[in-house]
Amino acid sequence: MREFPFELALCAHLEATEDWVVGRQIGGGVRAPANRILDVVCVEPGPEMDTRAELTPETVPDAAVESDVGVGRARDPRTAFDCSPEHARAVAERAVEIGFFEREVGGGVRQVARYPDDWFGRIVGIENKPDLDSPGDLLTQLRKDVSIALADEVILATESYVTGAHLNRIPEAVGVWRFDPETGDREVVREAEPLATSGPGVELLEKHPLRTDVAPVSADEKARQRRRMAERAYGKGWRTYDFPACGEIESAEREGSDGLPYCAWKGRVVNPTECGPNCPGHDPADPPDVDVADARDGRTPWVAEPEGKARRQSGLDRFG
Repeated sequence: MREFPFELALCAHLEATEDWVVGRQIGGGVRAPANRILDVVCVEPGPEMDTRAELTPETVPDAAVESDVGVGRARDPRTAFDCSPEHARAVAERAVEIGFFEREVGGGVRQVARYPDDWFGRIVGIENKPDLDSPGDLLTQLRKDVSIALADEVILATESYVTGAHLNRIPEAVGVWRFDPETGDREVVREAEPLATSGPGVELLEKHPLRTDVAPVSADEKARQRRRMAERAYGKGWRTYDFPACGEIESAEREGSDGLPYCAWKGRVVNPTECGPNCPGHDPADPPDVDVADARDGRTPWVAEPEGKARRQSGLDRFG
């Protein structure tokens, strides 16, 4: 199976079977966040999950969380943020837009409520590789995840039959699932070992023929990045794609989770970025009307409409 449909089927399965917030394509580095993109990030609710859900369905900017803007008197963003005035204003505007800040007379801002520090628990990072006969950079990717230890557990998910040779090639701490995207059957081939997320880590930056560039990462830096990852997964979710403008495309479901882009002409879930006029089955039409917020709401701890807050018009842009 192609990796994209496999990934969506796994996300739908996890949404249906676990009490987790599930997100896709989340940066998993500190010095270079884009150097490692995790296929799937699963966030286990913490004691204050309900408090976080009441704030906003969107991702709260990290700079807004770490600013000196609190729930008391209004602050001028230019003095409350540790960044340039232009960036401070942009972050404050975004925080107001999503309902985390509110603007007072005179232009100052304040938080609508306290940001909960303990809203998430474990983070599970999943690397998808349906076909282990074509592993690509799998070993390097998993070594990065284990070395930096941002996720509490790292899992390799595959459709392939897993042999002892496969297990010997990947770090021992990595768990392995064998997952059937058609039936939703998930077999735990090897349990993941807990990683030391509360301590320092080492980030693998770049491999060369005779050396590997690395950077130390402190425990505080890891804690901040873990919050960023959890926030990103909460606001972004896993339905991060636009449905193609094609009459052959419809919304499909797996295990009760709706919102997968299914192509009737190809007879399978497709990657929308590969759709378009060059496809022989392309049938120009308006994209299907799919409310991805409604598809997600109620299936995880994420809340589309926090009580007392007006819901923005539903659209895929909120998850992009």
